[in-house]
Amino acid sequence: MSISLAIIILYILALFAISWYAKKRSESDSEAYALASRKLSAPLIGVTIIGLAVGGASTIGVSEQAFKVGLSAGWYTIAWALGAIVMGLFMAKKYREQNITTISELIERHHDKKAVVLGVICQIIIQLVIISLQYIAGGSILHAIMPDIFDLKTGMLVSAIVFIGITFIGGMWSASLSNVLNIALIYIGMIVATAIQFVKVGGMAGLSTQLPANVPWFSFIDGVGIKNITSWVVTLVTVNLSLQSILQISLGAKDAETAKKGFVWGGIAMLPVGVLAAFLGICAKAMYPNAQAALALPQVIVGLQPLLAGLTLAALWAADVSTACNLLLSAGTLFSQDIYKRFMNPSCSEKKQVTMMRLCVVVTGLLTYGMALGVSSILGTIMIGLSLTAAFSVIVIVALFMPQYSNKAAGFWTLLVGLVVLVLWQLVPAVRILPNVIYAEWLSCIITYAVCYALTSESKVTTEVTEN
Repeated sequence: MSISLAIIILYILALFAISWYAKKRSESDSEAYALASRKLSAPLIGVTIIGLAVGGASTIGVSEQAFKVGLSAGWYTIAWALGAIVMGLFMAKKYREQNITTISELIERHHDKKAVVLGVICQIIIQLVIISLQYIAGGSILHAIMPDIFDLKTGMLVSAIVFIGITFIGGMWSASLSNVLNIALIYIGMIVATAIQFVKVGGMAGLSTQLPANVPWFSFIDGVGIKNITSWVVTLVTVNLSLQSILQISLGAKDAETAKKGFVWGGIAMLPVGVLAAFLGICAKAMYPNAQAALALPQVIVGLQPLLAGLTLAALWAADVSTACNLLLSAGTLFSQDIYKRFMNPSCSEKKQVTMMRLCVVVTGLLTYGMALGVSSILGTIMIGLSLTAAFSVIVIVALFMPQYSNKAAGFWTLLVGLVVLVLWQLVPAVRILPNVIYAEWLSCIITYAVCYALTSESKVTTEVTEN
């Protein structure tokens, strides 16, 4: 057995051991399973948001992009960090003070049931897209470690089994406690790998001579371009404001101030990760210029000394584990809380609801594995899915900061317009008059909410005049 394989096996065993330990804390009721009984400390909030953000897109996806355009690809993870900081400064406390379990509960307080149902569907769709990408990244890592045993598809399958199993067992406690190990592995592995590869390619001078001359490899802006960077920042700030899996982390905090601190600390701590992943992608281009871009980072790491290679690849896999677990949990929470309990079985026991959450985790995991088989680009796909959160952000900003302008009908129509705009953007090139779909989403959703409010207000005035 190779050293790398042994390390991966030990890592998997450690994750399941943590999950079984967490299982005792998560079985009392649905709140314990979904929100860790609202007892998460600021450090656990911090490592959990880092674990969610620093997944396949922030590591494998960034290196894949850097392999093509250079260091500027690291802005994707920086955008995640900025989003987490904004969430911490402005929204985390507000969410925690609401004492809710899902974003749909907040929507229901200000809008009708149609908005709740459509909101759940849209949130689940978003998270299905992101989860599927973790399988791709996880599969590429296992394929890089053991190409004789795993191809990309079988590596994805093994990743799916581990991701689903860990989440199934321990819920939020499992995801949070596992992230302590995951984040330690990620940072140690990425830093060590970057330092070693930098020396191996001959430092900056050696690296520069081995790269094609027609790409701005070391520019922090030019490769990706200011337009894409701005779009990433806007999208990921938007995501942090309203994605259920992120909201769920803040709701698990022991109090509002803890939620705020955890997100700010986590955002600051994740800033270097994208730069490290991008730099490794550039090293991969120099060392393996003809490699497949998606396999660039794992291929570079496999070339390290066996023990270091195993630890670093385990770190990359840890990034996928941490992201997938949080997303699987939030998707299961949404369905069990907002569909099953609300509409199908309102009188269900806490034990039965936890069972339903676990079942939803399994079904979601299998569905996203199927989706992953048809995905081509990690970053390209994830940005499309995440843009739909603009509709939710409009709704929750009004609900939390301007409740006097809440409108019963506006929630449903805002979500519907957001979904329609996304579909049209993908299918009808003529509508792409703005630089990125996220701008079209924000503009259309703000206008829709405002129109609904105006029409309702006008209707009320007309009714009052008629009655008088």
